[in-house]
Amino acid sequence: MTATPEGPTIHLAHSPDSDDAFMFYALADGKIDTQGITYVHELQDIETLNQRALRGELEVTAVSIHAYAYLSDTYALLSHGASMGDRYGPRLVSRTPMSKGDIRGGRIAVPGPLTSAYLALRLYEPDFDAVFMSFDAIDGAVLNGEVDAGLLIHEAQLTYASQGMHLIADMGEWWYNETALPLPLGGNVIRKDLDDGLKHTVSRQLRDSIAYGLSHRDGALDHAMRFARGLDRADADTFVGMYVNDWTLDYGDRGRQAIRLFLDRGVESGVITRPITVEFVDDGNGS
Repeated sequence: MTATPEGPTIHLAHSPDSDDAFMFYALADGKIDTQGITYVHELQDIETLNQRALRGELEVTAVSIHAYAYLSDTYALLSHGASMGDRYGPRLVSRTPMSKGDIRGGRIAVPGPLTSAYLALRLYEPDFDAVFMSFDAIDGAVLNGEVDAGLLIHEAQLTYASQGMHLIADMGEWWYNETALPLPLGGNVIRKDLDDGLKHTVSRQLRDSIAYGLSHRDGALDHAMRFARGLDRADADTFVGMYVNDWTLDYGDRGRQAIRLFLDRGVESGVITRPITVEFVDDGNGS
């Protein structure tokens, strides 16, 4: 972190997709008073952000909940900014119709070893050969037969059928049937070595940014459309609504329970190789 004569500079990193853009619209466009804090937005794919967080490079960043298992010594989860799949989530698809039994032992394209999508798939079906690649290359790998199936995140969750792909399973729906809880996919974390007062202020300002977007939806969606990767406005609005909602304003008790259970299941399965203590930071007022 650097400091200017006006106040500290916080590097705020998130994915270049429409839901994160919607979430941080108010901060990026100067819609809220940041009380002298300068936010520098850095946009990279989620697996790159996971790896940068492992190195402790960023004060605040979006990460996969799976990755948080290896970050909890350095970062705490902010109470705001969650991407929760409430009976929906990453979608496992194939070029021809397939069932769960058909993918056992097969080659499946996944968007990175620390993504929550990967952990969810390992919990759903432990026996497969993971082929790691950039999230935006997975649909092509499925269509050209490079892999037997692919796990889609981001906007491709809405467009796979129009490309001729077939749904095998929705990880969020599967998780809900298992647990009656939403599937925790992504969250925002803040480095624990920052001053407590600054952490609470940043938490409050991120929540204010999310709330501003939800209450000024047209303007926030205009901003988000710059990152919508081929979605029309109606589909972008649908996608944003999937991942920026009441869960995003605060995990709540069920959201916190879902995170702890998801990570506990990861430890029990052996996919996560260390025990985790989940720690949250809020705005200092208990919200």
